[in-house]
Amino acid sequence: MIEKILKYFPHLTARQQEQFSAMMALYPEWNEKINVISRKDIDNLEVSHLLHSMAIAKFIKFTPESRVLDFGTGGGLPGLPLAVLFPDVRFHLIDRVGKKLKVAADIAERTGLENVTIQHGDSGECHERFDFVVSRAVMPQPDLVRLCRRNISAVQRNPVPNGLIALKGGDLTHELKDLKHSEVVDLSNYFNEEFFSTKKIVYTPIGN
Repeated sequence: MIEKILKYFPHLTARQQEQFSAMMALYPEWNEKINVISRKDIDNLEVSHLLHSMAIAKFIKFTPESRVLDFGTGGGLPGLPLAVLFPDVRFHLIDRVGKKLKVAADIAERTGLENVTIQHGDSGECHERFDFVVSRAVMPQPDLVRLCRRNISAVQRNPVPNGLIALKGGDLTHELKDLKHSEVVDLSNYFNEEFFSTKKIVYTPIGN
């Protein structure tokens, strides 16, 4: 049921495998009630949503006790799959759409994720600080940097400097022209499915 996930993450524990299998059942169940994932795309849940979210774990292995903010999480992506991969890391999920957060909260509970907290609101209502902010196709990178800068901690505990890690697609030349220190990584470096041919991670260090 999670064949593609195991192809790229073969060392998952039995517990982690159970949690991803549960997500594979729970997201379609919720999607019948709330359109969290495009209805035409729900059949591609494993690759286009779960594995896509997990790409961040190919870019960085978060140090235990790190804190990560999932900005505009929607139904819990990429935060919930990452929380499965990094049980010793705290994930805080925030979104303005309450009905989507209801999905994220239910899936977190039913998969037994104890390292996840959820906040309904705008980024301006989150006053905590984090090692990293992660995001999945929410808004242009310069806007994300501006909004999340004050949420980035000055304390460094990871080998990669604190900052923003966003999952994006397409031509990012114009979007990143003023973010000279950003790093762009093609997800085709990690995965060989056609879906990933135009997908990228964009990492922008943010110093405070």
